[in-house]
Amino acid sequence: MDAALIAVLGTLLGSVVTHYFQERAAVRSAELARAEQLRQERISTYSEFAGVLFGYRRSQNTRWILAREDPPAPAAEEARFASYESRVAARQALVRVQLVCDDTRLRQLADTAFELANCLHESSDEPERHRRSQDCKAALNAFVEAAAPTVR
Repeated sequence: MDAALIAVLGTLLGSVVTHYFQERAAVRSAELARAEQLRQERISTYSEFAGVLFGYRRSQNTRWILAREDPPAPAAEEARFASYESRVAARQALVRVQLVCDDTRLRQLADTAFELANCLHESSDEPERHRRSQDCKAALNAFVEAAAPTVR
């Protein structure tokens, strides 16, 4: 009788311990899956932001150049509207960065890069336009360099 009681208690204890470790493994597995999903989402979001912002920068440069021709090129108005479309895409990508990024410094770098691209068309002359364009490029590169270690 004692042997049977010990066997039942041993089996019961084994079941409880097994359940505990299986539950811990399931929770850990779910946490790892969530972390990987977030990492993939950040990779997608950060790379999309960089690509869209480079496009916005290019459209702003084109807009500025065509508007300064004498007389203004017929494509200047089209370039202006294209820059508006690029700005919308860049703003959407920026919002997405803000949603998935929990690093204040990265969000600030993204904001800075966007604002530099956004103000590029306000340059008063070619040297200022070129400087602003390079500043925007440098800010975006700083964002990418700071974001890269967070997704590795």
